[in-house]
Amino acid sequence: MIQDIAPHIYHNEYLPHHPQKDSVLLCYDKDRIFMNVTDGEIAFPTYAEAEAVYPAVRDMWTYLFTIDETAYYLISRLPFEEMPDYAFEKTDSLRTLSPRHLIFAGITGHQLYKWYKGRRFCGSCGRKMKPDKKERMMYCPHCQTMEYPKLSPAVIVAVRNGDKLLLSKYAGREFTNYALIAGFAEIGEPIEDTVRREVMEEVGLKVKNLCFYKSQPWSFSDTLLFGFFCDLDGDDTIRLDEEELALAEWHERSQIPDDAYEISLTREMMTLFKNGLDDNCHCNVIFPCYTVFP
Repeated sequence: MIQDIAPHIYHNEYLPHHPQKDSVLLCYDKDRIFMNVTDGEIAFPTYAEAEAVYPAVRDMWTYLFTIDETAYYLISRLPFEEMPDYAFEKTDSLRTLSPRHLIFAGITGHQLYKWYKGRRFCGSCGRKMKPDKKERMMYCPHCQTMEYPKLSPAVIVAVRNGDKLLLSKYAGREFTNYALIAGFAEIGEPIEDTVRREVMEEVGLKVKNLCFYKSQPWSFSDTLLFGFFCDLDGDDTIRLDEEELALAEWHERSQIPDDAYEISLTREMMTLFKNGLDDNCHCNVIFPCYTVFP
């Protein structure tokens, strides 16, 4: 998956310090990232490259994280015309590029970029917020409001019906590949209840034998994903929520599409089922079978 960057090691401790010559700069413009793409391999500008043509960069950085011994920084602007080896590309293109540790850095940095950009002013009193020096947090000096990075819990649900798996496609989105049932947790809701509710809301099915498989940070949508396998409980007639889904269908194992990029929890779970390994996967928690919805 996208966060599996071994042998590289991701350090998310907030330890801001001045950039070194080989530090990496991440620069974004909405849903675009400034990078070099050559034969499917990406590279980001270094602090040394930027400083050589833009000395003002010395006072414009925000520390993000470190991978191995290399620190990554958010930079609000660069002299783009003086750095012709780099160009803005869509952040979604990171899904199909390499190396893995750099695409992980690029999309994780984008999540933090969006958070910083949306927290410039206090949501309580409207005054300008400031970054804290000890932790990754924005605070308001006037009313003491504190804001931490946004992280939304959501579920990915592989619903099994014997040797068939429920696959769906989203309605009204650019992403048109097959997916599993998914949705965000609501306030006051245990994550296992999110599984039952989302399946019932989107396809009108009851499920049992909930089995937590694995989690994944998914910075494309600011989410922390919880992957569950479960089994159909009763009638397999699909009642589609057409506002959420374009289609939902039962697929035999042989019909499951291959995973070309191996970056998402959804595709990993689909591949496990395709290869008949879903019963042998390590399920960390088995939740009791009870039905929330009639």
